[in-house]
Amino acid sequence: MDAVRAALLAEARNIHEDDVASCRKMGKFGAMFVPDTATILTHCNAGALATGGYGTALGVIRAAAEAGKTVRVLADETRPWLQGARLTAYELTADNIDTTLICDGMAGHLMARGEIDMVVVGADRIAANGDVANKIGTYTVAVLAKENGIPFYVAAPLSTIDRSIASGKEIKIEERSADEVTSLGGKFPIAQAGMKVRNPAFDVTPAKYITAIFTEAGVAIPPSPESIAGLFQKPASG
Repeated sequence: MDAVRAALLAEARNIHEDDVASCRKMGKFGAMFVPDTATILTHCNAGALATGGYGTALGVIRAAAEAGKTVRVLADETRPWLQGARLTAYELTADNIDTTLICDGMAGHLMARGEIDMVVVGADRIAANGDVANKIGTYTVAVLAKENGIPFYVAAPLSTIDRSIASGKEIKIEERSADEVTSLGGKFPIAQAGMKVRNPAFDVTPAKYITAIFTEAGVAIPPSPESIAGLFQKPASG
């Protein structure tokens, strides 16, 4: 049994190290697209708490900061589970990265005022054509970014890309409990009892709204069936 435990522990450590290395590679690719001084909007949590210790979207931000760039982050609260408020803001401030928490509905206002230079988010699933499924609200941010002429980037490992589906239309969206919307943390009611609720957990952002997708194998710019396929035809570098 000791040998089995040792083998499992070694494998777990290898998986962890591979994940961190992957995130660092995509972070370096993404950091090249960050101006020397930039205010970056992010949505939900795609950081060390969601990966092996560095992050995908937050890995881009961390890599930019490590490269000496001056980055300021606006973190969407990300209703209804508030991952942006509870996780992203915590991670970045712990790294001494200038971070400001905003409500989800504030992003458009700040974009229109010229207070956001770029958007970087993670992804839960990416279709073969570059459509991206991510936390609910991501699509809204992408449309607002397009309208305001702001680049919208996605950072995700190759394992997130599902080439068995042609487009985001094939991605089934989970609907979660009404309690997530009608209360805070399931403890503090913010709506009347019995209120009808819609609670899709994710949405799909069409590739046409995405400037580029960063992976550990390179960058799909712009996202398309051809640029996505190309990521799998060359060895990871960075």
